[in-house]
Amino acid sequence: MGSNQTWITEVILLGFQVDPKLELFLFGFFLLFYSLTLMGNGMVLGLICWDSTLHTPMYFFLSNLAIVDMSYASSIVPKMLANLTMQKKTISFAPCLLQTFLYLALAVTECTSLVVMSYDRYVAICHPLHYAVIMSWRVCTILAATCWIFSFLLALVHITLILRLPFCGPQTIDHFFCQIMSVFKLACADTRLNQTVLFVGSVFVLVGPLCLVLVSYTCILFAILRIQSWESQRKAFSTCSSHLCVVGLFFGSAIVMYMAPKSRHSQEQRKILSLFYSLFNPMLNPMIYSVRNAEVKGALRRFLRKKTSV
Repeated sequence: MGSNQTWITEVILLGFQVDPKLELFLFGFFLLFYSLTLMGNGMVLGLICWDSTLHTPMYFFLSNLAIVDMSYASSIVPKMLANLTMQKKTISFAPCLLQTFLYLALAVTECTSLVVMSYDRYVAICHPLHYAVIMSWRVCTILAATCWIFSFLLALVHITLILRLPFCGPQTIDHFFCQIMSVFKLACADTRLNQTVLFVGSVFVLVGPLCLVLVSYTCILFAILRIQSWESQRKAFSTCSSHLCVVGLFFGSAIVMYMAPKSRHSQEQRKILSLFYSLFNPMLNPMIYSVRNAEVKGALRRFLRKKTSV
């Protein structure tokens, strides 16, 4: 490195680059969505903890997903909201890398959690007599912990590779947060290794898990079609369709974001995709599960009746 090169200490997040008046509107709009994300996931988490009828493996994994969604949104949205109200839209380089690490780790945690949830539904519907043995609380705890540990280790690999790069400019990121591909552009060195590892990791944590989910639900579909009772079929379809909606939203937006050719999408389109899976997805998940799930709606009614009777 030449002696005249300066290392980056802070980064300018360009964000959405719109009129200041529109920035205030976006602040209110995103604040509303962020509040709904926290309240919706918090409600699901609280109901599962409060209602003993929801103390089952399925709802244990759903509560884990709610924690992931709240953490995921909180790793990105607060700084985005702060920048929408300030003229100086900067972030120090160390917190920028921390944000990159957290959003990567939490995104992979959500991905692996959705796979585990599909496996839980597969066992419940295809092997109901052995469900209690296969999905014991010990197994559920190990599966959930594995999701978190694996995800944070994988994110650590990416951050370790990033820290090997020299960062001497440019000092601006054309995004509303420290998205990993935007961070690569700050380096004044060859980032092909980083991009290759990111692509391989994306295939590993997106395509692989998506294939596992599709295989699980193919088996589930055949198992449901063999059920004689129409009411049992309807209940099974209702439970699985909620999960499939969440899977489709998350995997669809993430695959388009990380695996489609760069030329296919402008930077503004990539920002919208990032918004979708970092803010809108976490907000929609509790709505999908609560609206389409009779047990969650029943738990909510019992909770409200108890509160009104006090």
